[in-house]
Amino acid sequence: MGKRDARVDAFIEKSADFAKPILRHIRELVHAECPQAEEALKWRFPAYMYRGILCITPAFKHHSALIFWQKSIRKSLAAGRAKEDRDGLRKITSLSDLPKDSVLAKCIRESAKLNEGGKQRTEAKPAKRPVVIPANVLNSLKKNKKALAAFKALSPSHQREYVEWIAEAKREETREKRLAGMLKMLTEGKTRHWKYQRSSSPRSTRGGE
Repeated sequence: MGKRDARVDAFIEKSADFAKPILRHIRELVHAECPQAEEALKWRFPAYMYRGILCITPAFKHHSALIFWQKSIRKSLAAGRAKEDRDGLRKITSLSDLPKDSVLAKCIRESAKLNEGGKQRTEAKPAKRPVVIPANVLNSLKKNKKALAAFKALSPSHQREYVEWIAEAKREETREKRLAGMLKMLTEGKTRHWKYQRSSSPRSTRGGE
């Protein structure tokens, strides 16, 4: 039998209200069609695994997505859909945006079958973007040597998560609050999404919003 991951439960609970039923529906469908599937977080989003990745279900403020890892399956789902969905189901805002369960069930079974045959997606990895640190972030870090050292020790992807989190703030008050939260989490040795990562250390208090 497959294995569920508490981090996926936490991700769904923290998601926007519109996304929760979508994520739960896909999750149950995956386990129904591929009982051996296990859960994980990939790129901080729920992922369903069986001899490789079956699919990933990102969720954002205003839309969620369902991305099958096999290119052939993504192509079959793209037929007749909007341009932005040509590489997967990337603009899902309600359950009605999903294909019929019978279609998705077939895709899940086919993805598992392809993984069993060792036909994982083989695509060139895009070049990594350099992390551009805005002046306000850099100035805040310079005021806290421990936070600055911790930030420099992070991988580029984890650095980018902090930078984008702060850049997304629309109000100055929110931006300042997030800057303070970033410094607190960094001094505690935490990444931006530390709550979704497995850790052997005790969970400490929340560092930001």
